[in-house]
Amino acid sequence: MADNIQAPVITLDGPGGAGKGTLTQLLANHLNWRLLDSGALYRLTALGALKQGVSLDSVPDLVRVASQLDVEFRPSSVGEPPRVFLAGEDVTAELRTEETGRHASSIATIPEVRAALLQRQRDFRQPPGLIADGRDMGTVVFPDAPCKIFLTASVEERARRRFNQLKQQGQDVKLSALLEELKARDEQDMNRATAPLKPADDAVVVDTTGHSIEEVLKIILGVWAEKSST
Repeated sequence: MADNIQAPVITLDGPGGAGKGTLTQLLANHLNWRLLDSGALYRLTALGALKQGVSLDSVPDLVRVASQLDVEFRPSSVGEPPRVFLAGEDVTAELRTEETGRHASSIATIPEVRAALLQRQRDFRQPPGLIADGRDMGTVVFPDAPCKIFLTASVEERARRRFNQLKQQGQDVKLSALLEELKARDEQDMNRATAPLKPADDAVVVDTTGHSIEEVLKIILGVWAEKSST
C-alpha cells in the first residue's frame, strides 16, 4: 500500500469528446505509466448489467455488477484509447456507443455504484505512475494527485470529433443527434448531486478547441514538468 500512496498520478478530467481517451494513451506511452479509463468502468457496469439482464433501476444489482467487474485494459496503437476486455471479451466498440454512454452517465449518479467502484479505481495507482482519465479523478478519486488537468472544448467541436470517430468505426450517426446527446450528458454530469463534473480547485484548465492532440500533449507535459520539479 505504501508504494501505491507514493506513485504519482496525472488526472485528466473533462466532458465527453474533449480528448481525454487519446491523451491518456499518449501520456501513458510517453511516460511508460499505467493508465485508468474510469469512464470505461461505469460503461462496463452498464454494459455488464445489460448483458446479464439486470435492470438499470435496480441499485443492489448494479452494485453487485460493479463490485464483480472482470476488467482489463490493454494498450492499443499510439493515439488510440486502450482496448477494454470484460470477462475476456473485447467490448471496446460496444463501450464507445452513445447508448452505452447515456446508460453510464445515468448510473454514475448513483452513490452506491460510485462507492463500489471507488477503491477499484484507486487500486490502479501503482509505480511508476498512473494517468487517470475521467470526470472526478482530481476531485474525488485522487484528490492528492500532484498534477490535475481539466480538459474542455466547445460542445460543437466535441460533437464533430465524436462524429468523425464513430464514422471511422463504420457507425451510422448524425452530427445533430450527437450534439444534442452531448449537451444532455453535460447537463446531467455537471448537475448531479454526487461528484458533479467540475475542475478541481488546483486543476489546470486546458481548452482544446482548435488545438491538435500533439499541441495539447505538449501543454500537459509542460504542466507535469513544472509540477514534478517543485
